[in-house]
Amino acid sequence: MATTISQFVHQLPVVMKQAFRKLDPRLMIRNPVLFVVEVGCVLTLLLALAPDALGGTTPGWFNLTVGLILLATLLFANAGEAIAEGRGKAQADSLRKTKAVLTAHKQSGSTWKTIPSVELRRGDVVLVSQGELIPGDGEVIEGLALVDESAITGESAPVIKEAGGDFSSVTGGTRVISDWIKVQIASEPGESFLDRMIALVEGAKRQKTPNEMALSTVLISLTLIFLIVVVTLPFYANYLGIRLEVPMLVALLVCLIPTTIGGLLSAIGIAGMDRVTRFNVVARSGKAVEAAGDINTIILDKTGTITYGNRMASEFIPVGGAALGDVGAWAAIGSLQDETPEGRSVLALMRQLELYYDPAVAAGGTFEGFRAETRMSGVDLQDGRRVRKGAVDAVKQWVIGQGGRVPSDLNDAAEQIAGAGGTPLAVAVDGWICGLIHLKDTVKPGMRERFEQMRQMGIKTVMCTGDNPLTAATIAREAGVDEFIAESRPEDKIAVIRREQAEGKLVAMTGDGTNDAPALAQADVGIAMNTGTVAAKEAANMIDLDSDPSKIIEVVAIGKQLLMTRGALTTFSIANDVAKYFAILPALFMLAIPEMQALNVMQLGSPQSAILSALIFNAVIIPLLIPLAMRGVAYRQVSTERLLRRNLLLYGVGGMIVPFACIKLIDLLVHLWV
Repeated sequence: MATTISQFVHQLPVVMKQAFRKLDPRLMIRNPVLFVVEVGCVLTLLLALAPDALGGTTPGWFNLTVGLILLATLLFANAGEAIAEGRGKAQADSLRKTKAVLTAHKQSGSTWKTIPSVELRRGDVVLVSQGELIPGDGEVIEGLALVDESAITGESAPVIKEAGGDFSSVTGGTRVISDWIKVQIASEPGESFLDRMIALVEGAKRQKTPNEMALSTVLISLTLIFLIVVVTLPFYANYLGIRLEVPMLVALLVCLIPTTIGGLLSAIGIAGMDRVTRFNVVARSGKAVEAAGDINTIILDKTGTITYGNRMASEFIPVGGAALGDVGAWAAIGSLQDETPEGRSVLALMRQLELYYDPAVAAGGTFEGFRAETRMSGVDLQDGRRVRKGAVDAVKQWVIGQGGRVPSDLNDAAEQIAGAGGTPLAVAVDGWICGLIHLKDTVKPGMRERFEQMRQMGIKTVMCTGDNPLTAATIAREAGVDEFIAESRPEDKIAVIRREQAEGKLVAMTGDGTNDAPALAQADVGIAMNTGTVAAKEAANMIDLDSDPSKIIEVVAIGKQLLMTRGALTTFSIANDVAKYFAILPALFMLAIPEMQALNVMQLGSPQSAILSALIFNAVIIPLLIPLAMRGVAYRQVSTERLLRRNLLLYGVGGMIVPFACIKLIDLLVHLWV
């Protein structure tokens, strides 16, 4: 807490400086609500110098007080926007420093030329060696290297980048920590990932989202309506024998128009984008963040998202009368030199089950690695025996070729493993199949609970997998997804996205490969992994710097929080206006219209104190709400109906009760002074 206060005090001079700069009418006109307040501020300050300039009778001190309160209102609103922008600008400055030091070894014919990275163009080829920073976004076209992406992602573990495949994309500003790679630049100056991040985190360059523009239109419409009302009001007041002074009309207008939400709207949007960025997700636009909040369906890959993606040995199953120890021992001997995750997991399972095997049996043997043609791996022992483990049908053919026989219970055991969502591997020694290894792609902990949260939010989950229908159904049941697509192809993902969209639903999906690009482009919210290909990242409207496919669930929550925050503060602002009406209107008219006394529920001291009290509350409530706008309204995984009822009660009813109490308290203090 002390650190937060210290940081705020340190930033206060910069924030206030920005707040005063934003008083420039050329900037204020972008926010019509605040621009009207600024015009009123200037008018009342001028009337403070010449109270009778427009035939007025209000004293100069009253006009000055109104003008200063309106100035404070503007500064508080500008300060909220400046605080939100300041977060992004600090990150942008750090990114600029990273970009400024980049140089490139560009290929020029048969030689390499060192140039500043800003001179690189799309299609240029650069060489990046150990210890050097990658000068721009691109694709690895030759070589293999370990790359440290912590400067961009915050993730300390380096990743392997190599030509071809789904891990060939590299980002400017990351560092090669081993070996070398040749990179073909895929962006023009100003279009790189760093440039996009800098533009994103600088709130001043943020484009308004569709929902924000729609709300802005409503606010402008209300402002125009109340402006017309206030301009024409003196004619009706004169008919009743009431003289309405210009400062009073200005105060009435400022309290009638939605000043609170008008002052916080920009800060809410900037802070929402900032929360996504701080969550290590780069959004190409605010529209994508808001769309995430309205998502109805999420398309998820099974491997790496719902499951760990590494099939691990979970059980040994004897067949043909063999003993459990025999299956484990021969599986372990065949895996001693197998460095794949499956091979290492066999040895780990042996230790877990405390089964014995003699590693010396495999000493001097010749290891046969897995090949697509054979779909097996194993070892040829020095005594002439051969051990194999692999796909059941491949091992069966191999054993028959050795003159052996297939146990009668092999197929039933294999189908049992597949039915449980696993992958069976047969273990054989020459002509004898002794058993099966049950490889299981484990569902990540907590996935069922997270999908249940999605279901409570009204979001349907669809799992896509290349597994057979039986295995896919088992994983889907264990994970708790609503639907699944087995043996899926890229066109299947696009088909399900279009089907959902045709029903009026918004769809999100994650992907990292070039084959995911069409579906990412089709989805309303497409999140590409930073480790993925350039094609995937270009097609998506969000990029996850941590390359965590399951993060889409948190992105949806952030989007909903942004929408909830804007809705809650809009409700609170409108409720505030109702309370201010009850403060000012009776004060202006009850002397000439005694019936208005019935609306004077606050029993404020005098017309002047009522006006000042309402204006002071109108100004003070903005900085009090800035922390909520920055932090966002807490999101809870409950139904939309419950959220609506809760927000109407808290921000609607509460938004009327709080102003009544505060304005009355302020009036008691002001009345002593007035």
